[in-house]
Amino acid sequence: MASAQHAAETNPARLGPRKREETWQRLGKETFDVVVIGGGVVGAGTALDAATRGLRVALVEARDLASGTSSRSSKLFHGGLRYLEQLEFGLVREALRERELMLTTIAPHLVKPVSFLYPLTHRVWERPYTAAGLLMYDTMGGAKSVPGQKHLTRAGALRMVPALKRSALIGGIRYYDAQSDDARHTMTVARTAAHYGAIVRTSTQVVGFLREADRVSGVRVRDVEDGRETEISAAVVINCTGVWTDELQRLSGGRGRFRVRASKGVHIVVPRDRIVSESGMILRTEKSVLFVIPWRNHWIVGTTDTDWNLDLAHPAATKHDIDYLLEHVNSVLATPLTHDDIEGVYAGLRPLLAGESEETSKLSREHAVARVAPGLVAIAGGKYTTYRVMAADAVDAAAVDLPGRSQPSITDKVPLIGADGYHALVNQADHLAAEHGLHPYRVRHLLDRYGSLVHEVLGLAEGRPELLKPVEHAPDYLGVEVVYAAAHEGALHLEDVLARRTRISIEYAHRGVDCAEQVADLVGEVLGWSPETVKREVEVYRARVEAERESQSQPSDEAADALRIAAPEARSGIVAPVS
Repeated sequence: MASAQHAAETNPARLGPRKREETWQRLGKETFDVVVIGGGVVGAGTALDAATRGLRVALVEARDLASGTSSRSSKLFHGGLRYLEQLEFGLVREALRERELMLTTIAPHLVKPVSFLYPLTHRVWERPYTAAGLLMYDTMGGAKSVPGQKHLTRAGALRMVPALKRSALIGGIRYYDAQSDDARHTMTVARTAAHYGAIVRTSTQVVGFLREADRVSGVRVRDVEDGRETEISAAVVINCTGVWTDELQRLSGGRGRFRVRASKGVHIVVPRDRIVSESGMILRTEKSVLFVIPWRNHWIVGTTDTDWNLDLAHPAATKHDIDYLLEHVNSVLATPLTHDDIEGVYAGLRPLLAGESEETSKLSREHAVARVAPGLVAIAGGKYTTYRVMAADAVDAAAVDLPGRSQPSITDKVPLIGADGYHALVNQADHLAAEHGLHPYRVRHLLDRYGSLVHEVLGLAEGRPELLKPVEHAPDYLGVEVVYAAAHEGALHLEDVLARRTRISIEYAHRGVDCAEQVADLVGEVLGWSPETVKREVEVYRARVEAERESQSQPSDEAADALRIAAPEARSGIVAPVS
């Protein structure tokens, strides 16, 4: 495995431990065209957009890739059916075009079609009204890689979703969107940026801005793992920090052109057998919509939408949030869900744009980009689906501060790493399975997580067949995937692997606690952890899970937040403000 690891370090797309020191030295010595702050999907997308235009790019992230909003979404690439009712046709068209690009060109290995049943509850007017909206949905944004709408009688809808109460609908319409593992997708976007020459460095926090006269000329960063600091010089800095946008704006000493408000969205994860259905569902609520989304052997039920003014790094779900989701989904289920059915819970924050006056502001999912000061651009708002458009707009806005003529964005033609050759490998899955002594189902699962990088993943098990065995207490994942996360995907802490490189933290009722020691041992081999470090990583992770469990029994945001922020940080070197 040592030779494979050494080979890995020579490939720029592989974010391994040896590369951290090299990238630190480069950050302090080189001058960049663009420094991107924030390792969420918009930051990663911006780094990729800039790098593929031929610019010298560095991306820095205080925590981990996708550690904020981008690992806690509804995990959909969708047009946003409800935005049609709000007459936001441009936003829907743009999002549907992006969905199509992801399915066909950019990430067919990571983004898959998913069906939803829209239950009809009103006679006469609702079916033609909804059908007209879905017809627009089916035809906006270009050619489609998903089937069009299908109308169902009540009996037909109940055959598709036997879990529904007969009284919950009079008929239904099935339509399709697409879904992806958001954290894995974001990490793959970042690795693709690295493949095209961008420096991507996590656990690297912006603690100040550099200035030359009236312009921003770079940032000062701290390695939160060891406390070292250095300065990064750049022609332009792009703030892609989502809900932290205002905080970074204050750190830069300037006044923002827009404000960002955090809206908390909570999801629960339940076993697949608790809802008998061939399809996901979209349900109307008094404020918005509720999704029931198929997720491997589970269902994701979400989301809530409430203001959040507390800790931005660790939004906490409350008992009230969970009760809200259960109450709404149980209103249509013949066999209700209970708290005991819940395997996982996660809370994320949407960065919504707000006007200057809170009384009159309209919170929007559309994004805004602004040149806040010479050498500093900020972008916020939007939705996960349109990250690529946001990234292109951010780099366009930065062009005025760049020397020479900027090339146009080409990311609509750039597949993410792992996409090339994916379809052929799916056809060869049986052969690949036989070669490695794995079940074909397991290989298909790996292909949908890594695409054509699957050879790289399985190569780490050469001479170590035990790595091809499932992780104990988390059998959906192989030991080799844990090793790969640390050796190639930039994972630096146990939490990074359990919460984001895999989704063990939300897919198992133990939330990763039962396999924490085994996973920490495997990660520690790659990262050179001492027995003391392994022990500390396990203790910190268990404290995180315990704090989250306790917060989810609290009645209010304030009580839940107090419990959650009391847990120790995996990255204890983080300082406020966080970027």
